[in-house]
Amino acid sequence: MGIPPPAPSAKPASLEELRQAIDELDARIVALLNERAQVALRIGELKRQNSKQVYTPSRENEVLRSAIQANQGPLPEDAIRSVFREIMSACIALQQPLKVAYLGPQSTFTHLAALAKFGSSVEYLPNRDILGIFRSVATRMADLGVVPVENSIDGGISDTLDAFMAYDLQICSELLVEVHHCLMGRNRLAEIKKIYSKPQVFAQCGRWLSEHYPDADLMSVSSTTRACEVAREEESTAAIAHSVAAATYGLEVIHKNIEDSAKNVTRFVVLSQESCRPSGRDKTSMVLSVAHRSGALYEALAPFRDHSINLTRIESRPSKRNPWEYYFFVDFEGHKDDEAVARTLKEIHAACIYLQILGSYPMADTTVPID
Repeated sequence: MGIPPPAPSAKPASLEELRQAIDELDARIVALLNERAQVALRIGELKRQNSKQVYTPSRENEVLRSAIQANQGPLPEDAIRSVFREIMSACIALQQPLKVAYLGPQSTFTHLAALAKFGSSVEYLPNRDILGIFRSVATRMADLGVVPVENSIDGGISDTLDAFMAYDLQICSELLVEVHHCLMGRNRLAEIKKIYSKPQVFAQCGRWLSEHYPDADLMSVSSTTRACEVAREEESTAAIAHSVAAATYGLEVIHKNIEDSAKNVTRFVVLSQESCRPSGRDKTSMVLSVAHRSGALYEALAPFRDHSINLTRIESRPSKRNPWEYYFFVDFEGHKDDEAVARTLKEIHAACIYLQILGSYPMADTTVPID
């Protein structure tokens, strides 16, 4: 609902009248938000009575999709998504305080991705490394964890893939995030001799750095925010991080969007101890190993072709147990409880020496900007 356009002969509304209309609409919005919150509280009570988890990824996607489909403008889709993200965040917090672990400290890309996923009303727990995020969820210090799993330029995140072999957790959701890197330092005009950031960030900005700072030493650190902390203290240094970190750490942005590809997207997944029910548009992740003989991997993957199930990703990682033994991380379309998928997995399991389902979860609908 809004203010209808005036008739051709009608007197144009004054600024004061329009502001009064805004005030009235705001009061109605607040009333509706609280009415929605009351319903959310009743849902939370029913979930507790039936021992169901508060965070339901399939329902989250359904609410966002319905809100966007109902939008007739002039607000853009991203604005609707952001507003409803915060509404759901506040309602979830009313049902039950939610703790989300992330790779800290504040203003890392993982922290910003977690905020984009869960809003500002949940409690965020920073961790020093990715293994710590898995540990927090496994020990129930956190309800959920957010970790990067792959980048469109740099490929898989090895620390995350290895952590899946150490902890028996489920992926319950995914988020695709546009990643933009900025070079920042204490002084825009100072000479830069060292540049700090994560190894993955250097890989995503390699060509730009070679062209603009070929003589600078590239110094790897544990996180982009750690890079900012060092750049804040040392002279003749710079950091590569998200633009949000510049204000947090008192640095000046020297260059924006220095990533080699404009379509630089990182895929994050949400860790949980609980599995997800089918949403109708799902993805499944698993890890497997096969015998070290000719054709073994082909035999294990052939059921995907036979049942017309689309593979979206396959990546190998050393087993770290014996030389030249590998695990294969596989993503494919469909939910593990779908009839065709369940039949396929049964055939694949028979051809493997090891198979673990890492989770079935709703596919991300869109790429989310966080700049």
